[in-house]
Amino acid sequence: MNIELLKELLENVGIPVTAEQVEMFKTYQNELMNWNTKMNLTTVKEEDVAIKHFYDSLLGIKVFTCQSGKSMLDLGTGAGFPGIPIKILCPDLKITLVDSLNKRINFLNHMIKLLGLSNTETIHGRAEDLGRNKKYREKYDFVVSRAVAKLSTLSEYCLPFIKKDGIFIAYKGPEGEVECENSQSALEKLGGKVSNIYRFELPLNEGVRTIIEIKKERLTPHEYPRRPGIPNKKPL
Repeated sequence: MNIELLKELLENVGIPVTAEQVEMFKTYQNELMNWNTKMNLTTVKEEDVAIKHFYDSLLGIKVFTCQSGKSMLDLGTGAGFPGIPIKILCPDLKITLVDSLNKRINFLNHMIKLLGLSNTETIHGRAEDLGRNKKYREKYDFVVSRAVAKLSTLSEYCLPFIKKDGIFIAYKGPEGEVECENSQSALEKLGGKVSNIYRFELPLNEGVRTIIEIKKERLTPHEYPRRPGIPNKKPL
């Protein structure tokens, strides 16, 4: 699918896109495919990138408002999803992209420079370590994460980064509501509470996306996140 159709599909759901932003998405897609021949950044075919990566990532804009000066951390960003597409459409948002693999960080830094994205930084590290670091802990207005872990585990990774009254936006598939039900105990311990669940049909019969909005009502207890590997092995 070409990027011009992406613009039309986004505008159909109330997300405006400029001609300049369309060109940025074209560049992003081309670079993603070029780098993908050298390293495994995505299993998605070129003709599916616009829907499965760009459109999907941008559904988060239906959940929060692009506000100047607000900060967002994208945990487990991989090749930049959903953080870079959000940054393209919300240029005044301060974005931090986190991934545990340095080869992905190299690609992200290349894209940030190529696209001229200001107030965008990358961090190489694990959530369990960074979430205990005072430099990052409870510093962000929004945290987003897509295709990383089950919600009970993901909440322990993400909620420590969020300011009190901030928002965690978890991108999930069609089973998102079930994950939500199974995560109530974890959210209670971590200081979060589900405020909304959004369900979207992706265009061209590409499936269902569930986006879970979780508000940080209390500061996360100091014992979380636990040591690396523990949240995944022993979910709360």
